[in-house]
Amino acid sequence: MNASAWLQLLQLASPALPVGGFSYSEGLEAAIESGLVSDEATAQAWLLDQLHLTQSRADFSVCAQAFEAWANAELARITALNDWVLQTRESRELRLQAEQMGRSLAEWLRHKPGVDTAALQALAALKPAPSWPIAFALAAQQTGAPLREALLAHAFAWAENMVAAAIKAVPLGQVAGQRMLHALGEAIPAAVDGAIALRDEDRQAFAPMLAILSSQHEAQYSRLFRS
Repeated sequence: MNASAWLQLLQLASPALPVGGFSYSEGLEAAIESGLVSDEATAQAWLLDQLHLTQSRADFSVCAQAFEAWANAELARITALNDWVLQTRESRELRLQAEQMGRSLAEWLRHKPGVDTAALQALAALKPAPSWPIAFALAAQQTGAPLREALLAHAFAWAENMVAAAIKAVPLGQVAGQRMLHALGEAIPAAVDGAIALRDEDRQAFAPMLAILSSQHEAQYSRLFRS
């Protein structure tokens, strides 16, 4: 991977990317409210479970498949994958997050030099909206980076946003957050490799406790995050 592709992946993985990832906790805030997460150990366990049980089996796998589909201009495949993401979101909040972040990344790509115009038009045309993993797949594919490295960047972006949410909501100190990020970083390569190997029939988005907590968060009295 050349230096340009590597630096572009760092940009995509950065919390400074203007897609609003910092404003979501993906059910973590509701888990804290319910008492399931209360300190560094429980927050780390929660995020490791989420990494393997939801991210690797769903979004990371979709992103990997969309990466290849964008490379081969398989627009019907892209549409099917985008539909799967939005139709399998288990709460209103999680679906809105996928749509909002996808739209924001599509808008960011529109202003990025060198992006394939036809692919960008196809992304913007997805209905009701381009979802986050589909948009990220295009952004990563356009860097020229290999698939595995693109997925590692996608996973680390998720991990960094979630650890930042835990620091604010539990709350935790910065050193605790760095320990959690290290633990997630140790687990991410295997989660990414598993996601890449998944076939369509093995991909799944089924996390009942997360779905219940996410639904409860919609009516939570006091909250910092949008999900």
